[in-house]
Amino acid sequence: MQNTKMFNKKMIFPLLVSLFLLIIPTILIKFTIIDEYFAQIITLAAINAIMAISVNIICGFTGQLSLGQASFMAIGAYMSILLTENLGLPMGLSIIFAGFSAALVGFLIGFPTLKLRGDYLAIVTLGFGEIIKVILMNFKSITGGANGKRFVAPAAVNFTLNPEVSFFVIVFFLIVIIVLFQNFIRSSFGRAILAVREDEIAANSNGIGVFKYKMTGFIIASFVAGIGGALYAPFIGFIKPEMASFNRSIEYLIFVVLGGMGSITGSVVAAFTLTSLQEFLRFLQDYRLLVYPLILIFVMLYKPDGLLGTREFSFVKTEKRLFAFFKKVRVKNEK
Repeated sequence: MQNTKMFNKKMIFPLLVSLFLLIIPTILIKFTIIDEYFAQIITLAAINAIMAISVNIICGFTGQLSLGQASFMAIGAYMSILLTENLGLPMGLSIIFAGFSAALVGFLIGFPTLKLRGDYLAIVTLGFGEIIKVILMNFKSITGGANGKRFVAPAAVNFTLNPEVSFFVIVFFLIVIIVLFQNFIRSSFGRAILAVREDEIAANSNGIGVFKYKMTGFIIASFVAGIGGALYAPFIGFIKPEMASFNRSIEYLIFVVLGGMGSITGSVVAAFTLTSLQEFLRFLQDYRLLVYPLILIFVMLYKPDGLLGTREFSFVKTEKRLFAFFKKVRVKNEK
């Protein structure tokens, strides 16, 4: 009973912060205090953060190098359209089922390939991404081919035309994914995945099924990428097979490298920072593309583990520091 009360007290501050980050910007967007352009930037940054988390799960936490996460995003995007428009499912269910569809493909791909390691796995996942891209381009009756496919369902149109709705839904999914994965990684199952990342031989000698936990991490990462794609489709309203390209997978990997391999907080911060930076530097035209490699080189030289390394932002420590600061100020004023 006492542990339950302590758990509830610890959850109050993170819950209040989450609600603040979710509700306040939504209200500001609704009343155009935050304009539509800036709302689109931060919403796209939230999608990029979801994709960065997906890459971090497989690369940072499971310890496998995958270069095909954008292909799972594409699967989720196309499945959300097909399930909503062809089968008539509500968009909320379509997003969830699209994530499971990507997870199923992740299982089918991961089963034969996760016995490989390092560069070999990276090459196989890169090839898988190109295969998905070619399939999407050639199944014109279903995917629209190279011209892409529009999301014209009424729910998707409402999602696209109302920036406050898209922001609320996408950031809500982002918060849920962060909370669920943070709790998962602290569980015994998550600890086993981290053990496999640190040393496969030692983990195997202690009775941990290395392949089983690799598969678990790969499937979870595929599911999160599918959710990211399913949210991207109604937000943009139009998708093309190019979203499964190698370049996009590398872009998400850059977010993870800059934020820190093994840090969910770092991935989110890097995704929001670089997405916003890319938009704010549009006045440089094509030269803005030089900023990414320059930042990457600078971070690799002076902070090779990324901005946060494997550390996470702690709500509990932040709450304690805030209370200590306010207590110090109050005591000083009383004197």
